[in-house]
Amino acid sequence: MSSNYATLHLRDPQPMLAQALRTWGGQHDLWVFGYASLIWRPEFEAAEQRGAVVHGWHRALQMRSRVNRGTPERPGLVFALVRGGSCRGMVYRIERQRAGAELERLWTREMPTGVYDPKWLACRTPQGPVRALAFTLGRDSPAHTGPLPDAQMLEVLRFATGRFGSTLDYLLETAASLRRCGIRDRDIERLIALARHHGLA
Repeated sequence: MSSNYATLHLRDPQPMLAQALRTWGGQHDLWVFGYASLIWRPEFEAAEQRGAVVHGWHRALQMRSRVNRGTPERPGLVFALVRGGSCRGMVYRIERQRAGAELERLWTREMPTGVYDPKWLACRTPQGPVRALAFTLGRDSPAHTGPLPDAQMLEVLRFATGRFGSTLDYLLETAASLRRCGIRDRDIERLIALARHHGLA
């Protein structure tokens, strides 16, 4: 897919940030749900973190990355939260006084092109339910690949590299961070086994 095509589908992230700030309201601490790189590289100061489960969404390596983990000529992949199933991850509590500024920083990181659909999701934690902001991806997004055949996935894992490193390194780092949190993801385990079988990991 050409970079021109991708540019046509950029969305202005600022109205979505404004909506998120309005929905949060500023009257209480802010919770954020992490399911991949936000677990091992959150880049914000959290007052508390908990294991959490969301229902109706699952973690999937199905979002094209043309900058961070790939290039326009050879796109890589990153994880997204896609409808269906459930997902175990982590929720982070950001104190109210810091939350507005931290949310703006988080937007700069996660939403430079407005690719995600930010949603407030019900998260179940051992200490009780919380409502957390999560970065989801619609199946109708041009960035959503859907499930890839193993041969195509191996091509991505073998060759795709962007400014923050390779898709393979991103997959391995996410897998390691989930294991450290005691989270098992069968789809990730299968991808790791596939990469190892072909000598990539």
